[in-house]
Amino acid sequence: MSRVAEAIAPARLGPDFRRLMASTWVSNLGDGIALAAGPLLVASQTRSPALVSMALLLVGLPWLLFGLFAGAVADRVDRKQMVLVANLLRTLVLALLVASIATGVVSIAVVLSAMFLLGTAEVFADTAYRTFLPMMVDKADLGIANARLQAGFITLNQFAGAPLGAALFAVGMAVPFGVQIGCGLLAVVLVSRLALPAGPVRGEVDTHVVRDIADGVRWMMGHPPVRTLALVIVTFNITWAAAWAILVLYSLDVLHMGPVGYGLLTTAAAAGGLVGTFLYGWVERHVPLATLMRVCLGLEVVMHLGFALTTVAWLALLIMFGFGVYAFLWGTLSQAVRQRAVPMEYQGRVGSVYSVAIFGGIVVGAALGGFIAEHWGVTAPFWFAFVGSGLTLVLVWRQLGHIAHVDQTSGLDEG
Repeated sequence: MSRVAEAIAPARLGPDFRRLMASTWVSNLGDGIALAAGPLLVASQTRSPALVSMALLLVGLPWLLFGLFAGAVADRVDRKQMVLVANLLRTLVLALLVASIATGVVSIAVVLSAMFLLGTAEVFADTAYRTFLPMMVDKADLGIANARLQAGFITLNQFAGAPLGAALFAVGMAVPFGVQIGCGLLAVVLVSRLALPAGPVRGEVDTHVVRDIADGVRWMMGHPPVRTLALVIVTFNITWAAAWAILVLYSLDVLHMGPVGYGLLTTAAAAGGLVGTFLYGWVERHVPLATLMRVCLGLEVVMHLGFALTTVAWLALLIMFGFGVYAFLWGTLSQAVRQRAVPMEYQGRVGSVYSVAIFGGIVVGAALGGFIAEHWGVTAPFWFAFVGSGLTLVLVWRQLGHIAHVDQTSGLDEG
């Protein structure tokens, strides 16, 4: 048993990392349950496509509205307290939602309002949460530590959480959200036991929050490798989202896989991601980071081309499995590289810029994908993604060597 624990969370990462990992995994289980139960609750209140789609928008919108502000706050206050308060507020919103369901006063307006409030609380909790690893793990171990957190996300959020949420919803509409409350409270207890430095990382702060946001953006724009990494992430999220926005239509109309087949596509990606996260430690030890970054981004380009050309279901499933492998390798690697490069007092602000870039890229890409598919056909967004990601990779190919090995001790982090 100790050997299994060592393989999952090496002792050198410390007991605090194991508590952080446990809290992350518990939270991911609760979020995975809501991933299925939330849309089912919306559908129980309305059959309007506009209102159903608005539910997803209201979960992501807070990142665009409050992401930069949350990053500035995370660098001004005690980060652990920020996570605890935000998660407790999220639990309170869930409790009110459960009460509205139990008393029969629930409505689509109540559900959509709850989703917006939950999304807002998540922005503040996740922004501060993501600054924890650099505070407790050596830079050399950030990659493997991020991989272990990602493993929990894939296993509990994408594999276990969704079917469990659907099953619990069948028992009673309020049941899955009650379980999510329990997961959230357990995560709060685990976070409260983390031995992180008390107080804000910047000490006394007398600047305005807008100035802090501007300083974070200015630091990132003045740091060429980190700036280039952000541009790669936003560009590749635009091209990725353009194709993924119409993936369900692609699976139905081009691959002729049916609804179950569409589910298999997403499951294949999750299975590949699970393999990728557990391969990360070996890959990081044996493959130069610059090479790994180039391979991952190159495979993204090839994947879009593969989807644009194929009409064979089993081949699409193989491509999607491969996507899961390299996408989670890239996600783990890019996050570790950023965490190593950014000074501790800028982790919240620079991290929030990345989050806003991710969600902004997804919003722009989804809009482009729908427009392109409407005018040029369902496979056209994949051709757009192939060309756009390919050109981006060509432009940043040489810079990826600098990005992969950037470190805040390089002298680029001044100011």
